[in-house]
Amino acid sequence: MTKTDPKEPMLPDCYGRLDIVFPKAKEGLRTSPIACMACVFKTECLREAMKGEDGAAVREEQVDRAYRSGMMGFFERWSKKKMLHRRKKQR
Repeated sequence: MTKTDPKEPMLPDCYGRLDIVFPKAKEGLRTSPIACMACVFKTECLREAMKGEDGAAVREEQVDRAYRSGMMGFFERWSKKKMLHRRKKQR
């Protein structure tokens, strides 16, 4: 357990670590482990994990998967990728 601020509750060591709280399954899709489902910090933890650079990579994966499945056209994919790269540069 990690304590970041004396006023805040004890956070688990896995808090905000995308490779632990939202790993890729064998099929290539990301899922939260069963252990995370019982955690009281699950929502805030996943949000924190998605804020980082790894979160941008997950969003790119989602865009690419939507394009490959035909749910998104070329220009929409191009536009979303451009937006994601701009956000990455701003950080």
